[in-house]
Amino acid sequence: MTKALRIAVAGLGTVGGGTLRLLDRNAEAIAARSGRALQVTAVCARERGRDRGLDLSGYQWFDDPVALAEQADADVVVELIGGSEGPAKASVEAALAAGRSVVTANKALLAHHGTALAGRAEAAGCTIGYEAAVAGGIPIIKGLREGLAGNRISRVYGILNGTCNYILSQMSAAGVAGGNPRERLDFDTVLAEAQRLGYAEADPSFDIDGVDSAHKLAILTALAFGCEVDFDSVYVEGIRNVSALDVAYAEELGYCIKLLGVAQLVNGAVEQRVHPCMVRKSQPIASVEGVFNAVVADGDFVDTTMYEGRGAGAGPTASAVVADLIDIARGTTPPVFGIAAGKLRQLPTLPMERHSCAYYLRLLVLDKPGVIADISAVLRDADISMESMLQRGRAEGEGEPVPVIIMTHETSEAAMQGALAKIAELEATLEPPRLIRIVDF
Repeated sequence: MTKALRIAVAGLGTVGGGTLRLLDRNAEAIAARSGRALQVTAVCARERGRDRGLDLSGYQWFDDPVALAEQADADVVVELIGGSEGPAKASVEAALAAGRSVVTANKALLAHHGTALAGRAEAAGCTIGYEAAVAGGIPIIKGLREGLAGNRISRVYGILNGTCNYILSQMSAAGVAGGNPRERLDFDTVLAEAQRLGYAEADPSFDIDGVDSAHKLAILTALAFGCEVDFDSVYVEGIRNVSALDVAYAEELGYCIKLLGVAQLVNGAVEQRVHPCMVRKSQPIASVEGVFNAVVADGDFVDTTMYEGRGAGAGPTASAVVADLIDIARGTTPPVFGIAAGKLRQLPTLPMERHSCAYYLRLLVLDKPGVIADISAVLRDADISMESMLQRGRAEGEGEPVPVIIMTHETSEAAMQGALAKIAELEATLEPPRLIRIVDF
């Protein structure tokens, strides 16, 4: 057996601790599969004296992750600090400059700097492993980059954030199917429960506002289409405005609501979007519940493939980190994004206003004669065709508020947004109209 692969780990939080435990517990099996031992030689964290339940006495300790990247007795630096700038970026750049490969779980770093870092890695004769950056324990990076390498990918989409999927799943599970929507748990109640259980951060903004999913989608887009990573072109909308009413009406209409990241090629342009979607219950991805993630890829020869599993947590994420380390130990390291960094294409982007789909609209309006006619006239003038309209009963008295649900036929985002702006200006409209896009994969 050849000499051990020496590893320096920057960041000893949940994932860092899980990685050390996995490397220790499964050391024999990992060495057999790698053809060599994987040996941690150095670590770095902010608090040296913190009890992490790990024996760190045998490792060289660094207080500065950049110093670890430059000076540690290591072949590979594992960056588990997080963040698109600061110490994470500096330590990765320092490792590559020193001729050391990198393994990271940092989706924000790759979403913002992935193309440039891939170029640096190639120039240094190194690689960047990032299986842990997208969908936790699901081997979707290897799946796209290697398993589907012979295909032209036309679309990749999925549930990329377990926090949001847990919240939406719990909102859907509460109450009686088809019953009174007010019996269901609302968004704020379920979010608080998710925070108590550790599924959501104290500040959950990156998750519930869709930014985390957008980081991951930008990476998947580059892999799927062989283009440069372009986070700034991702349309991002979170789940804050999804209500218990929306969840109940979706179920009644045969749908569920999921936060999806979708990337696809449309006439040679790349469309990237993250937003809540109405998904038919018959679709496989509709059954993915709780904190689980799922990714679907459409290839010209393989057709449709779906990957499902835990998207976060110490074990699943550490599993992905170690998978990358095993590849490096074996010497099986394809280009970072599947093709040489210099050959990644600059594809045109499709702006969101040119997206086309069917829509679910929820309006809160005064219950009085002529209101539906006014709404219909706005949609007619925007050339938007209604598929159905749903109003449950009447208000207690004329002029009281009632919800109105409208399902449209396919139309453009620009037309829909223009129509919603005009509906919002109607005297009978009591709150901003809510929109959820309907997907039909």
